[in-house]
Amino acid sequence: MFYMHMNAIIAMIGMVAVLMLTRKWANNKRILMIIFSLCFLLLFSQKLLIFYAAFTVINYAGFVYLCRTTLWRKATFIFAIAANVVGVFLGVRLFVMDIFHNPLFDAIIYLGLIYNVLKVIDAYYFAYFFGKEGQVPAIDYANYLLFIPTFTSGPILKFRDFMADSKKPYSVDAALFEDSVKRIILGLFKKIVVVTWMTSVFDQVLKQDLHTHQSLFLLIWFYALIYFDFSGYSDMAIGFGRLMGYTMPENFKRPLFSPSMTQFWRNWHATLGDFFRDHIFMFFSRTAPSRWVASSLSVLIMVLIGLWHGFTWLYFFYGLYHGIILAIENMFKITTVNKKKVSKTYFYFRCFVTQALVTFSVIIYSSNYETVLRIYKGLLHFTG
Repeated sequence: MFYMHMNAIIAMIGMVAVLMLTRKWANNKRILMIIFSLCFLLLFSQKLLIFYAAFTVINYAGFVYLCRTTLWRKATFIFAIAANVVGVFLGVRLFVMDIFHNPLFDAIIYLGLIYNVLKVIDAYYFAYFFGKEGQVPAIDYANYLLFIPTFTSGPILKFRDFMADSKKPYSVDAALFEDSVKRIILGLFKKIVVVTWMTSVFDQVLKQDLHTHQSLFLLIWFYALIYFDFSGYSDMAIGFGRLMGYTMPENFKRPLFSPSMTQFWRNWHATLGDFFRDHIFMFFSRTAPSRWVASSLSVLIMVLIGLWHGFTWLYFFYGLYHGIILAIENMFKITTVNKKKVSKTYFYFRCFVTQALVTFSVIIYSSNYETVLRIYKGLLHFTG
């Protein structure tokens, strides 16, 4: 959302300039980043700043307690995560669905909260498994939660990696600067030019009476639109994040060339898939799981990813659909394909099948029951 406001982009450019001018100051990015984040949120919305200040303080207190306590560690760990998931994550979805109402809350409060809850959970995992050795200064914890480049759209940063970067002095060389600026420009072009044009075309075709060829076109077109939208945000976040001195994980790793659904989810919104896979498997399966267990966990993970996108039946079935495909791949040991050991024809055939399966379901991201049903019904409406 921030990247659609020119003032926000100018503010981030200004912050990068300040960091570069003060690069000889050893702690410049740690101290200046928290000042920048707080001022940014204050100017964007005073209510948003107050909410996130309280959210950060409460969760940091829980993080420190979990690092230090030796009593009821697992219970504390589960309670802290449950409080965030039920109290925040579920609250956001109910509010968006117009089920939950409270005069103290409005849409601005929930800005970026879905992403930040995942970061809070990752921090609690770190505290639980590392104890006292995992404790970090409050300023670094606050920087992690309030990091503006990834605040509303990801990529989802790993707590351990961010803390490691916090200890390093600010450093951006010419090559990194050039690459980051190119990523930002590419992201802006995708989001402002490509997505705007593609949305207009999609809306125009959707107004027509839909037949098989039009529905197929809309499914493929919407898949491309969503890719440019999501990857455009990621490009801008990665570019600005790197210019501010932090390592940013890639969120899209050539997903169109994924020969299986398992590999697709390692390449499409990769940090989200990694988060759920790492944390669910870590919690439920400390040892190498059997194929039945791995398949069951795959279904669970994908259902959770679906509900993370939206607390509706559309997203539930979207997650279930992908989870079942992942489970089948796991059971038949076809989760990966080594391009070097198979023919090009077989490899690209597998890529085509994977993309066809994804294309069929990705229209769910429109979050509109009427649109989804019209397009699916149109597939059965043959002409001539």
